[in-house]
Amino acid sequence: MEIGIDSFASAMYGDNNTLSSVDAMEQLLQRIELADQAGLDVFGIGEHHKKEFLDSATVVILSAAAARTKRIRLSSAVSVLSAADPVRVYQSFATLDLISKGRAEIVVGRGSSIEAYPLFGFNLNDYDALFSEKLDLLLQIRDNEFITWSGKFRPALNNLPIYPRALQEKLPIWLGVGGTPESFVRAGSLGLPLMVAVIGGQTHRFKPLVDLYREAGKAAGYKPEELKVGLHSPGFVGSTTAKAIEEYYPGYAELWTKLGRERGWPPVTKDKFDGLIDDQGVLVVGDPERIAEKILRHSESLGGISRFTFQMDNAGLTHTQLMNAIELIGSKVIPLIHKG
Repeated sequence: MEIGIDSFASAMYGDNNTLSSVDAMEQLLQRIELADQAGLDVFGIGEHHKKEFLDSATVVILSAAAARTKRIRLSSAVSVLSAADPVRVYQSFATLDLISKGRAEIVVGRGSSIEAYPLFGFNLNDYDALFSEKLDLLLQIRDNEFITWSGKFRPALNNLPIYPRALQEKLPIWLGVGGTPESFVRAGSLGLPLMVAVIGGQTHRFKPLVDLYREAGKAAGYKPEELKVGLHSPGFVGSTTAKAIEEYYPGYAELWTKLGRERGWPPVTKDKFDGLIDDQGVLVVGDPERIAEKILRHSESLGGISRFTFQMDNAGLTHTQLMNAIELIGSKVIPLIHKG
């Protein structure tokens, strides 16, 4: 199983959130560099267009990280493909693949944060149609140097070449999904690796959806080993479980209560938090032993996963705390998971 981190390049780090954007970006790059040195397998950068995040130009950050790392895979988490041009998405990640010498990946999705749609002139009423059409084009570009294609939301292409080409023969494209059954079926039908974002509730409840993915993939003629499942969950690792909770909870409550006001969720309470960090809950928070056990338990409950990524951006966590967590993931969590 591969273990990694996804970040939204949050600008909220530091005591009292007073860190400048320049310093926040430099610290993020330091964390990616440490993740590479510590033996983590992948680091993903999201895409948002909000004041509190610095990840609107995902590939620029990943390219800077590529120049400072040697082995870690570099991915989006996710690229909002519906509001982007698939030609430019492929060109950007193909360039990243060349810079990183074959370490680029793309996780594409429709985006749970919807600010990209009005920003780039797209209609939310076309939410799924945009994604379906643009995913089709992106996959054709990935697999073919010359493209002939036509659709509704973009000018047609008539036997035009797309350059540069990625170093990897088949640039990895994962499909990022939330809880929509149709998304799981689409990923399986296309034989794409699946990245499941579970941010609330109990992870094992996603098993029927993962089963849909595998059934659709089998029906489309793909082998079980081709149908990889990844899991993205909020989490944090501390030297002890008590210390991890002490450091993580205040910022988690602040951040998710704020998100709740925007999306109609109830405020976070300590009782609710305690339920989310129990054996079945989604939050992967604790000491290395507890973390490893929980990731393996989640994997078993979903029928086996190929990748797990921590989403550790959290109001109030300091750069030092995040660096310590990365070191613990590399030195203790990963060996425990590989030991099984």
